Amino acid sequence: MRAFLLLPTPVFTAIALVVVVVVIALVAWALQLMQAATDRREFSLMLAGCMVCSAAVGLATVMVLTFTSPVRLEARGLSAPEVESAGVSLDAIMLPWDDSLRPRLGPS
Repeated sequence: MRAFLLLPTPVFTAIALVVVVVVIALVAWALQLMQAATDRREFSLMLAGCMVCSAAVGLATVMVLTFTSPVRLEARGLSAPEVESAGVSLDAIMLPWDDSLRPRLGPS
């Protein structure tokens, strides 16, 4: 998985372009199915066209999420690493009602 994140930019661009071509081909096929459904008045072809189109949308969504994920951007050095915020730890604060929860050691 780590090797996929560090692929050279031209290889990654080629993969992205291939996926874009596949999505365009799926949309074209879906439109042909829907046109055939209109010509023949068949509901099953219309349903098949809708299913192919939804597959193309799903593939495009996965492509965008994969190629722009924060993990990939961080692996490429394009995003700043998280810096620990300075502040007060709540473990160091003693609240008045915290004393009532501790068992007493001596006689009261």
